[in-house]
Amino acid sequence: MNAVKPVQQILPPPPPHMVGDGFRVHNFFPGGYNMDLRRMSPFFLLDYNAKIEFPPKDTPRGVGVHPHRGFETVTIAYHGKIAHHDSAGNSGIIAGGDVQWMTAGSGVLHKEYHEKEYSRKGGAFQMVQMWVNLPAKYKMTPPKYQAITKDQMGVAELPHNGGTVEVLAGEYGGVKGPAFTFTPMQVYHVRLNKGTDVVLSFPQNYNTGLLVVEGSVQVNNSQTAPADNFVLFKNHGTDITLHAPENNLLLVLSGEPINEPIVPYGPFLMNTREEIMQAYRDLNDGKFGVLEE
Repeated sequence: MNAVKPVQQILPPPPPHMVGDGFRVHNFFPGGYNMDLRRMSPFFLLDYNAKIEFPPKDTPRGVGVHPHRGFETVTIAYHGKIAHHDSAGNSGIIAGGDVQWMTAGSGVLHKEYHEKEYSRKGGAFQMVQMWVNLPAKYKMTPPKYQAITKDQMGVAELPHNGGTVEVLAGEYGGVKGPAFTFTPMQVYHVRLNKGTDVVLSFPQNYNTGLLVVEGSVQVNNSQTAPADNFVLFKNHGTDITLHAPENNLLLVLSGEPINEPIVPYGPFLMNTREEIMQAYRDLNDGKFGVLEE
């Protein structure tokens, strides 16, 4: 085994806040723990809607039309159904481990909300949204949309019926994920059955963390993280040992840092203040397209 990648901190969920009226999220980074803006680069933001129950509602809850530029939004649905529309003409509905990966790039308007039938019935709701930064040379790439269903992910079966590693982006054990990314990263769903151990390996300099979506996990044969906690790893060593005290589901993130200046402002993520000002000018000039509420 190679050198261990040690745990820096196990982070319990910060106090929740509402995004629109449809997403009750815990922001683990960058704001929840005042992390350096580049600490988890290329992953800039992680909002986690821990499992809750929404009552039935005829008018779907969600977030209305808003702009983005300079990064990608990655939304994963675990319980409930989420609908998406954007000004580039893309739309989709995700549920049960499906993913929508939207590249805002040069600029797009979008809205996300509870799918109509789910909203009418109500029920359990659980999701993740990440902002994935784009390097300067791709900030103004044309908008793009990747609809990735759970059954499209690469799946590596662990020995002895130990569980699976579902690869959304990057590679695990020769199994590749379907997502196109602009910089190197690994995004996995690790599903371990009780009593299973698995070793994951990432380059030493990659920023790495995992979210415990279900169950609990023992890390590097020492610390245990319960459900809804985020484990942040140090940038030392390469190997992480995970043990399942019970059946679990983990969202694992690891990526090569983008070592460039970051200037976030509202819905934009750029490299300079001037680029932020230009984004607002372009928005006001209608260059992000049109999308009805």
